[in-house]
Order: sequence, then structure tokens, then C-alpha cells
Amino acid sequence: MKFLKGTSRHGIAALAIAATLLGGAGAAEPAPAATLRVGYQKYGTLILLKARGTLEKRLAAQGVEVRWTEFPAGPQLLEGLNVGSIDFGTVGEAPPIFAQAAGANLVYIGNEPPSPAAEAIIVPSGSPIKSVAELKGKRVVLNKGSNVHYLLVRALEKAGIRYQDIQTVFLPPADARAAFERGAVDAWAIWDPFLAAAQGQLGARVLVDGTGIVKNHQFYLAARPYAQAHPEVVKAVMEELRKIDDWGRSNPHEVASFLSAQVGLDVSITDVAARRYSFGATPITDDVIAEQQRIADVFSDLKLIPAPIIVRDATLPAPTAQR
Repeated sequence: MKFLKGTSRHGIAALAIAATLLGGAGAAEPAPAATLRVGYQKYGTLILLKARGTLEKRLAAQGVEVRWTEFPAGPQLLEGLNVGSIDFGTVGEAPPIFAQAAGANLVYIGNEPPSPAAEAIIVPSGSPIKSVAELKGKRVVLNKGSNVHYLLVRALEKAGIRYQDIQTVFLPPADARAAFERGAVDAWAIWDPFLAAAQGQLGARVLVDGTGIVKNHQFYLAARPYAQAHPEVVKAVMEELRKIDDWGRSNPHEVASFLSAQVGLDVSITDVAARRYSFGATPITDDVIAEQQRIADVFSDLKLIPAPIIVRDATLPAPTAQR
């Protein structure tokens, strides 16, 4: 997500259009407490919360209406948060780092446990590529600034390949799948349920997943003005997420059924994705912030973000130590 200094002209134009439609850009005023605007993706606990409708019931008692907006990936979701179209959302590890580096006024609220197997670098079933090392000089498609961006960097590093030695193609998941299917790229770095769908529908082969390479946390973030103005609403959201996680941990098949209806994939595919997901929303901690700082430093060293950042600056207030 590069929409300020260091942004591509395309990214700036997209942001400018969004800002025009919203009547302004940059730090927006928090929405009235009577509304909570939630951004979600086709993955994770938030989509389950939406499907079950328990957040609406909880906040209705406080006179708060919940509005949901779907985004194709984390970078796009955080652009929405930055320009003021949503107040709260969930993304992977890399998007908040790119967003913070670009000046987004966001705060980390909480996170899910690591789910390293829920993201991977895949190749077509008939590809001659058998290892990450063989990606040198090849075209790898991914959503720029998404969680798999860090997986790709670390997997290449582990294989002894420089990030600069591959050809990156930046596309959102739907376009990336199309490019992958028609053979326009050699590999695809992607997350569930798109990963499970590519395996189940296309016979895609996993070169490497995140196991032993990255942790792949899912993060909950809020616009700082909203979190500061309406802490009781943010607290209620996190409490409802924990309830959904408790249910999801014990009912993986029911989770798969809910996801199937929400994302339009066969339950056999969403069942694979659900079993690779880790449930257990918790407040943000010092240990997790330290992990994010390590990722931010890697992106800074590679010049993938315009300047170094201090991840802790995006917390509210200082995080508590891991117990």
C-alpha cells in the first residue's frame, strides 16, 4: 500500500479518486458512535462474525448500527480506513506496515494466533519448478503489501535468492488467479481461502507454505480517531470476536459451512481453509509488536517502504507484556 510518499502514480490516482468520492482524504473525522463501519475480507473471524449477526445484536443495545464493506485484500482495506470509509478491519502482517509507512492514522487493537500454513507460494500442477530456489528469474504474482509479501521475501532469503532476482507482478487475488491460470506467471504467493481454492480447483502445487518461515498473524486495526472517541465500541467488537473464536475452535466444520455460504466456494475447500486457521483473538502485546517491527525493518532494508517506521507508534496506548 503506497499512497503517499513513494507511491506509484497509479496508487496516488486511486487514492485521489477515493478521497474525492468520500469528500476528503487523509485523517478523517471519526464516524458518529451510532455507526461502526467494518471492513472485512473473505477470510478470518470477522466474516464469521458478520455471518452470525451477533455484533449487530450486541451493539444495537448501545444504539450503534454496524455497516460492513468487503475488500479484496488488506492493502485496499487499509486504504479505505485511511480515507475514512471504514472504522475497523482485519488484515495480515504486512498491510499495516505499508500503511503506517505511508502515514495512515491507524492503531493495532488485537490479533489472532499464528496461522503459517494458511499462506503459501504455489505453482501450476504441471510446472517444472520444484523448489523456491528455482524461482530465480521467474514471474511471481502477489498482492503488493499483503501478508504474502513477507512470506515471499523470507522464503527467497531462506533459499539463497535475492528478492531482486525474481520478477514480481502485483495484482489483487482475482486478477492474480486469472494470470496464474492462463500461465502468464510462474508462481503465485497467496493466502486462504484463495490458496485452498487453487489447490482444490486447479490442482496447484505448494512450493512452500509459511511453516517455519513466518508466523502469519491476522490483525485487528482501527482508525485512531475512532478508537480514541469510541473505546466502548471497539471493546465490544473484540469481546464478540473472542466469542466467535471460541465457537470456531470447537466447530471447524460449521465454520467451513459458514465460510462456504459467504465466499461462494464448495465446503470441501472452505473446510481445508478453516482447519489451517488459528482461532483466539487477543489484545496486542509487546511480543507481537516486536515481531511486526522485525517485518517492518526487513521491508525498510529492501526499500519496499519509503522510510523506517516504529510499529509501537501505532498502538493505543502502550501494549501490555505477554503473560
